[in-house]
Amino acid sequence: MPAPTALHIFAAPLFVLLWSTGFVGAKYGLPHAEPMIFLTLRFALAAAALGLWAWAAGEFRRGEGPTHDYGGAVFVGLLMHAVYLGGVFTAISLGAGAGLTALIVGLQPVATMILARMIGGERPTRIQALGMAIGLAGVALVVARKLTGGVIGPWQVALCLLALLSISLASIVQARRAIRSRLAADAATQYAAAAGLTGLASLLYEDQFVNWSAEFLGALAWMVVGLSIGAVSLYYILLRRGAATRTASLFFLVPGVTAAMAAAMFGERFGLVELAGLAAAMLGVRLATAEPAPAQAPAARR
Repeated sequence: MPAPTALHIFAAPLFVLLWSTGFVGAKYGLPHAEPMIFLTLRFALAAAALGLWAWAAGEFRRGEGPTHDYGGAVFVGLLMHAVYLGGVFTAISLGAGAGLTALIVGLQPVATMILARMIGGERPTRIQALGMAIGLAGVALVVARKLTGGVIGPWQVALCLLALLSISLASIVQARRAIRSRLAADAATQYAAAAGLTGLASLLYEDQFVNWSAEFLGALAWMVVGLSIGAVSLYYILLRRGAATRTASLFFLVPGVTAAMAAAMFGERFGLVELAGLAAAMLGVRLATAEPAPAQAPAARR
């Protein structure tokens, strides 16, 4: 077996760190733009950058290899980017904290496990299922406290749950697509489809307000390069390396990391309950991502 590359070794922790900055970046940039126009700009720029990359690499040329599944790319793009991030950004714009939003969406591993079992029969091991349960308990510990304290309302909860279901379903579909060629063209198609949907939503429900400040431009640049290209690419690499349920368990770490960032940047509360929830989530990830022990071959008789 070849030795793991540096990318394989650091992909998971780097993904968690990058993905966590998305919630903080959203709260940082949203005072300067409405959520749908913010996302439309982000998706359009990501689609343009990846489209140029795909064109330079010859991925759009016809007659080279099998026909690409662009329909699947559109479907995943609408769920993974437009609906998921649309729910997250709108919830944050309505007053939900970055850390709290990440905590609710952090239930994704459980949602992915349930959907994977319903759709195609992925079966986690008992240890992995135990890890999911412990991780869920850690996230629920913090979310329950915020809900009972009135920190978040029903509309924000509904938007976060919509985002949760969307990214869970999209993750399963993307993992089963097993895309190994024309990767930039596929990603560009996803973002173009997402930009179309969020752009339509912005035209229908927003005033397209944007304050082109240095803060907004910085947040937008990071969202495009660090999140839409960097973090999402790492996530798709992880999906190709493992099952959707196992990969999704990494999201149990995101709420704790996001809460720490939000506490430092925005003063969002991060106390003993959050620390206890983070500890449980980390233990859950360790168990849920554990590789099954290889079966022992029967000893040969002498």
